[in-house]
Amino acid sequence: MQKTEAHFFDGLTAGRHEVHVALSDDRQAMIITGDSLEAPLRWSLMDLRALSDTSHKGRLTLTRHADTADEAPRDPARLVLHDPDLIAWMHRTRPGLFRRDLHKGTWRKVFLYSGGAVVAACLMLFVILPAMANTLALIIPVEREIAFGKVVTSQMERILGHADKKSLRCEDPAGRAALDTMLARLTENQEMDYQISAQVFDHGMINAFAAPGGQVVILRGLLDKAQGPDEVAGVLAHEIGHVESRDATRHALRTAGSAGLLSMLIGDFTGGAAIALVGEHLMTAAYTRDAEAAADLFALDMLKAANVNATGFARFFDELDGLQGFEIPAYLSSHPVTAERAEQARGFAQSQSGTRPILSDVEWQALRNICQ
Repeated sequence: MQKTEAHFFDGLTAGRHEVHVALSDDRQAMIITGDSLEAPLRWSLMDLRALSDTSHKGRLTLTRHADTADEAPRDPARLVLHDPDLIAWMHRTRPGLFRRDLHKGTWRKVFLYSGGAVVAACLMLFVILPAMANTLALIIPVEREIAFGKVVTSQMERILGHADKKSLRCEDPAGRAALDTMLARLTENQEMDYQISAQVFDHGMINAFAAPGGQVVILRGLLDKAQGPDEVAGVLAHEIGHVESRDATRHALRTAGSAGLLSMLIGDFTGGAAIALVGEHLMTAAYTRDAEAAADLFALDMLKAANVNATGFARFFDELDGLQGFEIPAYLSSHPVTAERAEQARGFAQSQSGTRPILSDVEWQALRNICQ
C-alpha cells in the first residue's frame, strides 16, 4: 500500500501534524512519518481502534489500545485518515477496529455500582421516604396540609376531567344541601381535628377518596350505585377516618417524595409529574390493612354516634363484592373488600338501636341528582 496523506494529533499539544502513512514491510503495522515528527511512528495494526464518535463519513479517526490509567485504555494520540481506499481497507480487514477496550474488572465495578445504586434507591423509596412521611404527617402545620390538599384535589379533578376544561364539581343547591346535612350529622358532637370539606365530582367511576387537610371527594358513580344514603354515609365516614388518622397526608407525602426522586432520575425537575402522581395515587390509595381496619372501626363508631344504621355500609360492600369478575370499581380495587369486613359491619348493626335514616327520601334523591 502506497503512502497516503493523513493528519496526526499527538494528544499532548493542540498542533496538527501533516503526515504520511503506509503499511510496514511485514504488513503488521502502520508507519507514520512527517517532517514535524521527531521520528517515524509504528502503530501495530492489532492495536488500532477507531473512534466511534466521529460523524464525518469521509474520514476515519484512529487511536490505539494502550495501558493507561484512564477509564478506556487508549493512547491520547489520534490519526485521521482521509483516503477512501485506505478507510475501506481498514473496515474490511480489521475486525477489531471498533472493539471497546475496558480495564480488567470494569464490568464487575459497573455491576457493583449499579447494584449499589438500585439498593440505595430502594432503601430511599421503601424505608427512608415512608419513615420521613410518617414523621412529616405528624408535624406539618394543619394550614399547610389544607393548602396542599386543595392543590392535590384540583389535580385529581384535572386527571378525571382529561381534556375537558370544565369543572367536575357538582354544585346543585339541593344536592349540596343534602351532602352538607349528611356531613353535619356524621360530625356532630365529634372531636374532629379537621374541618371536613366533602364534595362530589361528576365522574362515573365508583370511588371515593380522601386528600390531605380534610378534603373528601365522592364520585358520581358511587352515588349511582348506592341503594340508599346510609351506604354513602358509611363510605364517607370511612374516608373521614383516613383523614383524621392522616393516612391521606402520609400517603401523599410518601408518593410526592417517591415521585420527586423518580422525577430527578428521569430528568423531570418541574415537579409537575410529582404532583400529578400524588393525585393519581390518592385516587387508588392502597392503605395498609391496619389503616383500613382502623378506618372501618372509625366509620362504625361515627355511624353509631350519628344513629345511622351500619347495615347500609355492609350492604355497600356486598354490592361491590358482587361486581368482581364483571366490573371492578376503583373503590373495590383500591380498598380490599372482604366478606369479613361486610360481616363486621353487619354484626355491628345488630347491636345498634334507635337508628334513623341520615337523609329523607327527598334529600337522597337531591344528593343523587347533585350533578344535574
